Formats: sequence, C-alpha cells, structure tokens
Amino acid sequence: MSAFFSSGPVQLALIVGTLVAAVSALVGVFTVIRRQSFAGHALADLGAVGGSAAFLLGIPQLLGFVGAGILAAGLMELVGIKRVQGRDVATGIVFGFGLGLTALFLYLDTQHSGTSNAAVSVLFGSLFVINVSVLPLVAALSVLASLIVAVFYRWMLVDSLDQDVAAVRGIPVRLTGILFLVALALAVELSALTIGAVLSTALLIAPAAAALRLTRRVGFAILIAVGIGVGSTWLGILVSFESYSWFDGAHSWPVSFCIVAVAFVAYLLSGIAVPLRARRRVAHVL
Repeated sequence: MSAFFSSGPVQLALIVGTLVAAVSALVGVFTVIRRQSFAGHALADLGAVGGSAAFLLGIPQLLGFVGAGILAAGLMELVGIKRVQGRDVATGIVFGFGLGLTALFLYLDTQHSGTSNAAVSVLFGSLFVINVSVLPLVAALSVLASLIVAVFYRWMLVDSLDQDVAAVRGIPVRLTGILFLVALALAVELSALTIGAVLSTALLIAPAAAALRLTRRVGFAILIAVGIGVGSTWLGILVSFESYSWFDGAHSWPVSFCIVAVAFVAYLLSGIAVPLRARRRVAHVL
C-alpha cells in the first residue's frame, strides 16, 4: 500500500480523479432529475471531437474537450429551445455530425503519428499519464462548474422538478437551462479526460442514480453521490494499480474500466438497499 501512495502518477490520478468525480456527481444529480442523461452522453461523445482535434493542433487535450463540449451545448440549446422533443432532435443531429468529425480527426491523428495512442486516450482516458501541468486547469474548471450549480441551486432545483412552477415563480427557465448545460458540459468533458469520452457518463449518472435511489432529498443525494463517485474513483485506481502484479507482472487492468466497474457495482447495491429499507419501515409500522 505504501508503494501505491508514494507513486507520483497515482498521487496525481487521485487528486484529479477526486475533483472530477465530485463535480460529475454534483451535476449528475440534476442530470438524472431532469432526465437529460442522453444529453450528457452526447456532450461526452461530442467532446471527443475537440479531444481528437487537440492532438492534431498540439494543444492540451482538456482544452479541446471543453471547447467542443461548450460549443455542442450551445448548439443543442440554440436548435432545440422550443420543446423537449425539439431538444432531443437537436441533440441527435449534433451528436451524429460530431461522431463523424471524431472519426475523421482520429483517422488523421493515426496517419500523422503512426500509432493509435490518440484514439485510446480520447475514447478511453489516460488518468495515469495526465501531466501535472493540467492540474490547475482541472481545478479551475471544477470550481467553475461547482459554482454554477451552487449559485443557481434554487433555480436549477425548481426548474428540474417542474418547469411550469419555475416559470410561475419568475425563474428564467431558458437561462437556467443554459447554465445547466454549461455545467453539464464542463463535468462530462473533465470526466472524458480521466476515463475517456466513451465512458465519462458512467461517473455522471451511476453515482447520482444510486444516491437518488437511497434518498429523495436532493441535498443528501448530492452528498451521497459525491461519496460514491469519489469512492469509486479511488477504489478503481487501487484495483488498476494492484492488478499489475496479479498476472504476468507486465500489464494492469485499464483504470477507466476499474472505475466504471466499481461505480456500476455501487449502483447495483443501491437497488438492493432500497427494498431492504422498505421492509424495515413496514416492520416498524407493524
């Protein structure tokens, strides 16, 4: 265990992973309540456009992820502002076009470098090889996403539960939706940096969905989701690190898979806890 905590790449992975998991869980609770999981998945995959383009341009991958994610969120809001159905159509259109661009950029990356490193990094993450220079940017974007949710918490909560009630109370529904999409884009693109564009919504949805199974109080759900997300990240990193010595001593399980697997198990366990809690309530009443 001492080797685990003394490893430089592991220390950086734990710090970055903790920040990203906490932000993803925070935004994820509102994503689940608003039933916009598909939007989160689309933004994660569309961020791959920027991530793959960043390799071609020689700029930090996170900047590419975030830039593409914010642009995609703006396009979805601009095209689909009339109705929920319209937003779904807009999401699908932008999503399809973005995947085509990602395929093109990854092809060009492969032709340019002669390896598939760009494709692996963009699609499945690179938590153990993140450069320490990106830490300030990760921290700043994490704080920004958290501040958006914290400052506009009441707006987002009422708007997520009932848009008609939000409108009656004078809450600017469209502005709230835009702010939420910005926070969502930041969360999923940060997650894409750590566990990849393909898997990033696992940290967004699984901890939040598990927490909302355990409590209907949004504040408590956020705390539980953050605990599950950070715990899944730490345990996933530990499993990946230790798996190096399980087989031939030359390979370890992908850290992205380990984190997602732990989050998935946590979600399954939350489903077991709900009926057990219900039985206890019945027994108490009887």
